[in-house]
Amino acid sequence: MLRWLRILVTALAAVMGIGMLVIAALLWLRLSQPPLPELPEQVALPEGAVPAAVTFARDWLVVVTEAGEVLLYDRQGRLRETVQP
Repeated sequence: MLRWLRILVTALAAVMGIGMLVIAALLWLRLSQPPLPELPEQVALPEGAVPAAVTFARDWLVVVTEAGEVLLYDRQGRLRETVQP
């Protein structure tokens, strides 16, 4: 019985050690990814608009302001459409 308990405790310690290594590896992989692309310099937000979210699509750039306004830009940075909440 004592031998069985020793094997069980050793196996548990090994599984916990492997789990800690897996968690450390996943954190390292996720945190070493490059940051999100920055807003292109040619994009000019309207006066007083503060961006809350930015989405990069294939042909469009969508900026949602803190006021809830949706601004749609093309790849050259020209404002194409504005959607009010």
